[in-house]
Amino acid sequence: MLRVCVYLSLVILLGFSLWEPVDGRRTRYSQTNPNQKKKPIEEIVPAQDIDFNKLSGKWYLLSVASRCKYLLEHGFKVEGTVITMFAPDSPNAPIQVSTFTKLNYQCWEIKQKYETSQNLGRFLLKAKIPVKNTEIIIVETNYNSYAILLYKQMNKLPMKLYGRTPEIAESIVDKFEDMAKKQDLGLDVVFQFPTYGFCQSADKEHTLVMA
Repeated sequence: MLRVCVYLSLVILLGFSLWEPVDGRRTRYSQTNPNQKKKPIEEIVPAQDIDFNKLSGKWYLLSVASRCKYLLEHGFKVEGTVITMFAPDSPNAPIQVSTFTKLNYQCWEIKQKYETSQNLGRFLLKAKIPVKNTEIIIVETNYNSYAILLYKQMNKLPMKLYGRTPEIAESIVDKFEDMAKKQDLGLDVVFQFPTYGFCQSADKEHTLVMA
């Protein structure tokens, strides 16, 4: 039972929550325009001609724009998180993704598979129930500095900013926040992740495989 609870907590922390958004504590705040229209995901054009070999490697999670209930209530408790992407062995093979983060001071590793599609800028993270699948869209990246990803699970559209290093240019942060705002995710729901305390490894007992 404890492992199930930890599993759910880590999945929610990674941004794949199905809970309804609620008002809660934010890490940043800026008044948003309630009349601003949300840009449908169909209008989000994935980055073109994605090179999986260039995309592979280590990425630090820097910011998350989300109305996830867990982040709204516990955003001030987020931990340094780093992911590593491994290029697929063949065109139809999935991208292997390893995530290291902490929960209650313990390092955990989460292993996932991003299924590729004919559109190289879109991936699919499958769940046991198809309706809970997560579509992942690479909105923009220059490979050597930053990557902006948008996630679609049911009616929720969280966005994440990753960097090759824990520090990134303010212009890139501004770009991410502008993109998030167009998804009706203002600064009041943008959460900055720590740039320190990253996990380097986790033992087998603290490794979760999401297959």
